[in-house]
Amino acid sequence: MAHVPASERRPQLIQAAIELMSREGVAAGSTRAIAAELGVAQATVHYTFGTKKDLYRAVVEHLTAEFIGQVRAAAPDEGPFGEQVRAMVYALWDSAVGEGGRCALMSEFAALAIRDADLQEIMRALQHEIESTAAELLTALAAAHGQPLAMPAHEVSVVFLAGFNGLTDRYLLLRAAGEDPEQESRRSLDLLVATTVGLCLGAPAAT
Repeated sequence: MAHVPASERRPQLIQAAIELMSREGVAAGSTRAIAAELGVAQATVHYTFGTKKDLYRAVVEHLTAEFIGQVRAAAPDEGPFGEQVRAMVYALWDSAVGEGGRCALMSEFAALAIRDADLQEIMRALQHEIESTAAELLTALAAAHGQPLAMPAHEVSVVFLAGFNGLTDRYLLLRAAGEDPEQESRRSLDLLVATTVGLCLGAPAAT
């Protein structure tokens, strides 16, 4: 097999790990299985990442960057504050639950991190990054509208993300059990958007 530079091999291995773990779970993501997924030697995975912790970090960072990138790309250039927030939230939702297990994979990492010190470090850092990004987006949007926020953007972001994560976990669980939670989940998502906008503007949530 022709030599592939590490700069090219690394994203290939990350994508292979994501595809494998999305199908079969985090526990299936051994270096041997990931190497087989891509058709390379196991040593290639070790050489590229060093440790499984480094591989996990790369996977989680890649997924987070995808989510954030899609939300930023979906942010409309104009429209009322609330509608712009809604557009970004729905972009995040579609990215989270519509990508063949990507959100489920992140939820699995988060659950495993409760008892795994290495994963705790990774997921804690990513949680803070996501919260900071959400706060940054809200702050920039409010500034563009000349609208002072009624609460600190970080506090709003923590509340929003807690609600969003709960809705996605519920959606994935019910869907996996054979139910169709789509319409109910979207109504709940609309209520979460209204609550978030209400916190930002200091107004009661619309129902």
